[in-house]
Amino acid sequence: MDADFSNLSKKFNAMKSVVRVPDIDPKYKISILASKQEHCLVDLLHGWQDGRFPIHITSVISNHERGPNTHVIRFLERHGIPYYYLPTTKENKREEEILDIVGDTDFLVLARYMQVLSGDFLKSYKKDIINIHHGLLPSFKGSNPSKQAFDAGVKLIGATTHFVSEELDAGPIIEQLVERVSHRDNLRTFIQKSEEVEKRCLAKAIKSYCELRIFPYEANKTVVFRS
Repeated sequence: MDADFSNLSKKFNAMKSVVRVPDIDPKYKISILASKQEHCLVDLLHGWQDGRFPIHITSVISNHERGPNTHVIRFLERHGIPYYYLPTTKENKREEEILDIVGDTDFLVLARYMQVLSGDFLKSYKKDIINIHHGLLPSFKGSNPSKQAFDAGVKLIGATTHFVSEELDAGPIIEQLVERVSHRDNLRTFIQKSEEVEKRCLAKAIKSYCELRIFPYEANKTVVFRS
């Protein structure tokens, strides 16, 4: 089987070939990185608790401090999931410490982690990193995509889940979801609608990834087999 899949990956110029039997193999070990906004993080934690994802969350890492009585910290303590607060600066992204924490994970999830991981980090980690971007890529890259979309007068807003690459917001796209907006919306409602779409988009992408329905090919494309 290894030889057959290796030949297939070479034939189609696939990035990798993995054989995994979801009902037999252990759950994926993941770490979640998040900044101040919690909607995607909380949704993933509750989805994990409800058994929606075949994952084991080994840690949550953030550059934003949370008090001991906040919902996230109480949830993590109740389930025995370590929380690491690593404040970052432009000069120090704490990447070596993050690598030490996530070394034995199967993949990482950036659930609104508002820091750019360096090429050195990606080369050192060597495994997949999934990011949720609160805008429809390849438009509205970088920060404040909701404001960019609002200023552009769009009629559809959305979210994009993609693999992280060295170029900002340019990795292979896994999933995109949209929500209709109109002239009646303002920036606040743009952001509210975007947050709801983000949660669904990230959850759907992680589920597809864990069920081995994502097939990367060429330099920047994916095939996603629908369940």
